[in-house]
Parts: sequence; C-alpha cells; structure tokens
Amino acid sequence: MSAPETAPVLFTRDGGIATISINRPEAMNALDVPTAQALLAICRELKDDGTLRVVVLRGNGRAYGVGGDLAALQHNAAETAGELITYAHEVVLILAALNAPVIASLHGAVAGGSLSLALACDLAIAADTTRFNLAYANVGASCDVSGSWHLPRLVGLRNAMQIALLSDTFDAAEALRLGLVNRVVPAAELAAATQVLAQRLAAGPTLAYGRMKRLLRQSFDHSLPEQLDAERENFQASARTADFKGAVHAFLNKQAATFTGQ
Repeated sequence: MSAPETAPVLFTRDGGIATISINRPEAMNALDVPTAQALLAICRELKDDGTLRVVVLRGNGRAYGVGGDLAALQHNAAETAGELITYAHEVVLILAALNAPVIASLHGAVAGGSLSLALACDLAIAADTTRFNLAYANVGASCDVSGSWHLPRLVGLRNAMQIALLSDTFDAAEALRLGLVNRVVPAAELAAATQVLAQRLAAGPTLAYGRMKRLLRQSFDHSLPEQLDAERENFQASARTADFKGAVHAFLNKQAATFTGQ
C-alpha cells in the first residue's frame, strides 16, 4: 500500500495504527477525483485488515483540507462532482463500518467536504489555531460527504442550521464548545497528542469498539426496544471474545487487562 511522496494520499503503518495523509499541500489538500480515488483505494484495503486497531486521518502542509477542489469543478461540474462524491461517500461508509476507531487530526483550514469528512470520523482532535467553515453555501452548493447527516447529530438541528446556512468561519474553541471536536491542543503539540490518543485506542478492545460505534450510530434510527435488543445481541457477542474473557479474569485477579482485538 506504499505510495510515492508525490501521491495525493499517503499511507503509513505503525503496528496497528494506520495514518492516512491527504497530500496536496499546494492546493490546501482540496479534494479532487484522483485524491478521492486514492483515499478510497486505501480504505478498501483497510476494511478487510484484521490487524487494524486505529486509523488517523490528517492533512499535509498548512491545512487539513479546504473541501472540494473548485478549480476541478469549473467545467462539467455536475458530472465531476458526482464522480468525486461517489468515491468520497464510499470512504465515509467504510470508515463508519470499521471496528477500529477513526481519529481526525485537524489543523489549519478545515472546510467544505474536508470538514464533512472530519465529522464522519469517530473522534476529532484539533490544533488551537484551526479554523472551520462548512462553506457549501458560500459557493451555492448543498452538503455532501455526510455533512448533513453528522452535523445535526453532533451539534443539534438549530446549531447545524446556523453553521450550514450562514457558513461563517469559527475557531477551535467554538468547535469544541459545539461538540464538533473532542479536544483542542496547542498547534505544536497536535502530532504528539494525536499519537498518544491513537496508542491508547490501539491498546483497547477493537471488536468492542466496533460494536459500540455501530450501536451509537444506529441509536438515532432505532426505537428504545430495538436498541435494547441490539445492545443485548452485541454484549453477548462481546462476551464470547478473548478480550472480554481476559479482561474479566484480569479484573477478578486485580490485574491490568491486555486487549488483543480478538
């Protein structure tokens, strides 16, 4: 899965931690069709990787990403956008279905489809200098890349309407207040803080993480009885795993649990 340093998306692996870096710094990591294709190719390989424990999604250069590449949409906009969105939407579905938690590591500008992609991640950590703007309304477009699905679930409908319709720029402190990110750190500490969080999750119960991700995501569409049935089914499945059995044994013997993701 290695790629040349000039590839639009770079991939590195450190044990169970996979890092995906959007690599168009000259274009502030704007998303065009080749970038979306490359990102999807990596995600397709990861979805069948049983050793995967955590995914970090980041951007190289001065920004996490400014959304869709408007220069690429000057001609045949609807057709080009349709192709780009098709690839990006499959990426969102794969990330949501992974057992491994997905961390968005955010800095610089986070706008448009890049912000939507960050919202699709399970956790988000941002540098204190990060600036956010959903931006679609500024170019006369509606949301894509799951922005309209994740945004109201994270911040509530009224706040989502304000963020989407006004398309104002806001800072990391406001993103934290709204619940768009989990943590804000000094810009110089972003890489280290992201790595600490990734290592903590990588040492956890991957299968249980996956079940928790799916339970939380589907809860908005389930009745209480349906969700209770799903909780029972998933807990019982978790109880059959080596991670659960080992953790129970460790707890009863006053030992630290060690999780293998099995």
